[in-house]
Amino acid sequence: MTLDPIVSFLIIAVVVIVLLSVFLSFFPIMLWISALASGVRIGIITLVAMRLRRVVPSRIVNPLIKATKAGLGLNINQLESHFLAGGNVDRVVNALIAAQRANIPLIFERAAAIDLAGRDVLQAVQMSVNPRVIETPIVAAVAKDGIEVKVKARVTVRANIDRLVGGAGEETIIARVGEGIVTTVGSANSHKDVLENPDMISRTVLGKGLDAGTAFEILSIDIADVDVGKNIGAHLQTEQAEADKKIAQAKAEERRAMAVAQEQENKAKVVEMEARVVESESQVPLAMAEALRSGKIGVLDYMNLKNIEADTQMRSSIGKTDGPPDGKDG
Repeated sequence: MTLDPIVSFLIIAVVVIVLLSVFLSFFPIMLWISALASGVRIGIITLVAMRLRRVVPSRIVNPLIKATKAGLGLNINQLESHFLAGGNVDRVVNALIAAQRANIPLIFERAAAIDLAGRDVLQAVQMSVNPRVIETPIVAAVAKDGIEVKVKARVTVRANIDRLVGGAGEETIIARVGEGIVTTVGSANSHKDVLENPDMISRTVLGKGLDAGTAFEILSIDIADVDVGKNIGAHLQTEQAEADKKIAQAKAEERRAMAVAQEQENKAKVVEMEARVVESESQVPLAMAEALRSGKIGVLDYMNLKNIEADTQMRSSIGKTDGPPDGKDG
């Protein structure tokens, strides 16, 4: 059974397309031609070797073409090694071209190290040419007179390429500027001094060398806004007075409680003494009975004693009724 010529042609065409695609995937002819046309001398075998090393040839050749046109003098081994290390070759080349145009000294090794450190080397070069303004949050500080002053500053910084690797970032700059603002305002005798001369903050903060150990160089510190806040001194004095009041109240309550406890203790002693009196009085009849039995006193003596007690009670009752009514004389 013979195949239709059209079907045979289609099969052959599909096989040719597949083989051509496999061939071009390992032999990037168009990329090689583009490199030759741009003056980059690179062998086709080198491109095939990149495929075997799992390197995308276009990621290396296109940046190399830009570098060659810019006159950077880079070679393919430098770019390929940086790619294999996980770097962004295209960004590094763009940064080198931008640095060359801006007359900023930057070599490939330094740019590659900055890129591998996780920083955007192209952005750093652009920041070196066009400084960046960092606005600090509102920093509250208290002068010696107890008045709160709120300050907002704008810090103009330029990237320091030599310290991009290992240098501190923007957060450190903001923290140090805030610390300088608090120190300057806190050393002022009055908040009016800060309001009259806000540039004293800039001069003091700039004199501290806040950009040491950071990836930036501070060009200027400008005070954007100065506002008066709360009277912290008066507020603290009020809180102190309230605390003293509570302490005094607590001590007074303690003394009152002690007085109440002493009073209760004295009442208990009175009750105890009354109980002793009652106990002592209860012994009198027993003593009288014992005296009668033993003959120390007679019946007449006992009767005379009773008469005396009755006479005494009568005189007491007469003395109570002879007084004027309602406590009034006459």
